[in-house]
Amino acid sequence: MKVLLIGSGGREHSLAWKIAQSPQLTQLYTLPGNPGTAVVGINVEANPENLQSVVEQARKLNIDLVVIGPEGPLAAGLGDVLREAGVAVYGPSQKAAQLESSKAFAKDFMLRHDIPTAKYQAFTDFESALSYIRQFAFDEGTIPVIKASGLAAGKGVILPETTQEAEIALKKIMIEKSFGKAGSEVIIEERLVGPEVSILAFTDGKTIVPMPPAQDHKRLLDGDLGPNTGGMGVFSPSPIAPPEFVDWVVKHVLQPTIDGLRAESMAFIGTIYAGLILTENGPKNLEFNCRFGDPETQVILPLLDSDILEIFLACAQARLADVSKSIRWKDSAAVCVVLASKNYPNSSTMGHAISGLENLPEGVVPFHAGTASQNGSLVTNGGRVLGISSTGSTLSVARGLAYQAVGKVKFEGMQYRQDIAKGIS
Repeated sequence: MKVLLIGSGGREHSLAWKIAQSPQLTQLYTLPGNPGTAVVGINVEANPENLQSVVEQARKLNIDLVVIGPEGPLAAGLGDVLREAGVAVYGPSQKAAQLESSKAFAKDFMLRHDIPTAKYQAFTDFESALSYIRQFAFDEGTIPVIKASGLAAGKGVILPETTQEAEIALKKIMIEKSFGKAGSEVIIEERLVGPEVSILAFTDGKTIVPMPPAQDHKRLLDGDLGPNTGGMGVFSPSPIAPPEFVDWVVKHVLQPTIDGLRAESMAFIGTIYAGLILTENGPKNLEFNCRFGDPETQVILPLLDSDILEIFLACAQARLADVSKSIRWKDSAAVCVVLASKNYPNSSTMGHAISGLENLPEGVVPFHAGTASQNGSLVTNGGRVLGISSTGSTLSVARGLAYQAVGKVKFEGMQYRQDIAKGIS
């Protein structure tokens, strides 16, 4: 098979790394890719947001399957134009991708299909949102969460502690457009308390095969302090999500979602991702993603003990049920520590030399996210630069390997959390 992978981040490098292991692969192309994907395949210089350009490349390269990594092209309808061109795709339609591209759509959908979630209100008018936020007492049990409804690279969630902070956040999102058009509509919902866990699953629009549960660390600093980021580290499996919990999520969240989308003529093919919080009143779904998470992919795929291309193709051809029982996972654990550039998430520093990757211990893979090749050397080229991923017999072993590897990597301004999977065996 000739495969075209769309994207350029750490998620895409980990997908490319796993796809390259398939005995069914003839050639892997990544558009536009990064220095990591270039090691396991061929990078194609094109803009993934230019849908017709991607279709042209797929035809030119005689691609058998396109795997869409990021949310942007999905929301723009890349899956639709490729399918219309007769190309097999692993990734949902534009309509189905509204589960991620519009939090307002997702919340309304969950309400329609009895999927447990937080109470909420949606607003497109600043004054109405301001009036509503002032009704909150900002004491225990009555503290809101403010979310940009559109795509904001995982950073469009603000947790105000006072009315003044909430008003500033609303102004920042709706008036100053800090998240661009993603903030044209906001969701104000009750703040739920409890540990969070991510459950991802393969689906062909009918059958669902869940992946090992993962726990992401969104805040920049140790102890879950500092601003929200795209993710500073992750581990899998999660001890707070045993098999019976995953079964509950499939029954009460994922299957109703897939069935509901199909009933509303929005069949979903690809990876469905539920971000859940375990409250004292039971699990609630905070959000959906319509693709692999980043950095969750960097710990989930190293645990996959099956041919990922076989799974992707089965999903694209609506026959996941035929291969579902043969999908295997390693009896291991994985940890990923994200190395970010100076000033992330406010800004990114670029062009700083990266060293030490050649000295990493066995069992560790450095997934490239914000890197570039410059005069034959590897340099920083984004906010989250690398995801140092390791596997081990336990989370403790995997964590030790990951941080041993982190100690060998260097670039100017490098920052990372030191408590990923800390205290978890």
